[in-house]
Amino acid sequence: MQEFESYEVIAGDHDKGMVLLADHAMNRLPPRYGSLGLDEAAFRRHIAYDIGIEGLTRQLAARLGVPAVLSCFSRLLIDPNRGEDDPTLIMKISDGAIVPGNYPISETEWDYRLNTFHRPYHKAVDATVASVAAKTEKAPLVLSLHSYTPAWKGVARPWHAAVLWDSDDRAVRPLISLLEAEGDLLVGDNEPYDGALKNDTMYRHCMRRGIPHALLEVRQDLIGDDQGISAWADRLEPIFAKMNAMPELHEYRIFPSRTGPYPDDI
Repeated sequence: MQEFESYEVIAGDHDKGMVLLADHAMNRLPPRYGSLGLDEAAFRRHIAYDIGIEGLTRQLAARLGVPAVLSCFSRLLIDPNRGEDDPTLIMKISDGAIVPGNYPISETEWDYRLNTFHRPYHKAVDATVASVAAKTEKAPLVLSLHSYTPAWKGVARPWHAAVLWDSDDRAVRPLISLLEAEGDLLVGDNEPYDGALKNDTMYRHCMRRGIPHALLEVRQDLIGDDQGISAWADRLEPIFAKMNAMPELHEYRIFPSRTGPYPDDI
């Protein structure tokens, strides 16, 4: 048995044509890394994981009966939502917190983290998306779940939720519309940051392959406890189900990325 699993695949009905992803689901580290030199409180902060997202993803996967892939390691170790060439892949400083275990870091250790954690997670995403596509003989709908802090550098973030995207808006527009139809939400469109990031999870698994997708961010104070998580699962379950029933969200269509041309190694 392995010392530490880098990902978890939640079983679901591949015939339903939907896959949920949670890149930053957990704040765990393998024992060999201790705490990366940080105090325990750092692992309760957003720098370590997306607060509330593990519970929300598990509830939605169970309610919708669809597969989900969750990373099992803290983003402080290596960030699965970054490309392998991204300078923020392994952070030396995160929101003011110096990470002693990440600096200095040898090339051998860098490669070890890629091969042991980052790449296996993405292989699991690849395999799950491919299996759903093969089962339905259509493009799957991929929805990635994240959360963000209520404020950043002293500035409040007013949005209750936000949808991040590059240039493929097929799933984005109905998701924003259905969220706004609730009547009690302020929904950000590429807020509080832009969703076009070369080689991130959505770019790698969806943009380059023409798969309909959206990345949904929920503000962390709204899903910081079991009650909040269940309330958002209640809210999102019918929305995701309505989206999944839309035929246009199961068609392959490649959109040009705002980050530049795609590589030729698909």
